[in-house]
Amino acid sequence: MICNIPTMLTWLRILLIPVFVGVFYIPTDAQNFVAVSIDGLPNHWVNLTATTIFGVAAFTDWLDGYLARKLNQTSAFGAFLDPVADKLMVAAALLVLVEFERVGAIIALIIIGREIAISALREWMAGEGQSKSVGVAMIGKIKTAAQMIAILFLLYWDNIGTFEIKIIGQWLIALAAFLTLLSMAYYLKAALPKIRANK
Repeated sequence: MICNIPTMLTWLRILLIPVFVGVFYIPTDAQNFVAVSIDGLPNHWVNLTATTIFGVAAFTDWLDGYLARKLNQTSAFGAFLDPVADKLMVAAALLVLVEFERVGAIIALIIIGREIAISALREWMAGEGQSKSVGVAMIGKIKTAAQMIAILFLLYWDNIGTFEIKIIGQWLIALAAFLTLLSMAYYLKAALPKIRANK
């Protein structure tokens, strides 16, 4: 079903992406857009608002999966849309963070490139009837957890007392990039027998 509750939550996650990105931008004149505070609010509140929106979007990722199972409202369309929403959300966040020099372009390229490559691999393996071979593994879940926490910290950016959020976020995103490469190697290894068989 296209309009069940889990799918509507997934659509909400997609609709929150331009809202989340837009928080960082208001026009300063007719030609230029820069990261500034909104309506005179301190930049801290801009960071906090963006972090909150991203956190809500990330929560809906867990919630739509839970409700799909709980309400028995799983669907092929929902299974397709959910990972698309996740990847759009992460890519949008990383692009914003790169623009404001909170994340290096290489790290963003590693994470986004891996998502594209593994999505393509899963699509191909599903066509070969081998989708279970490249199903979500524990290393992928750990990578996702590190990545999402890192993005939240890097969006927030400001210190909490002596707790340097930005430093921890930068370490976590570097760890997520490493786990990204490791998980990609894991999935490629799982798919290797089928790849060799199709030479």
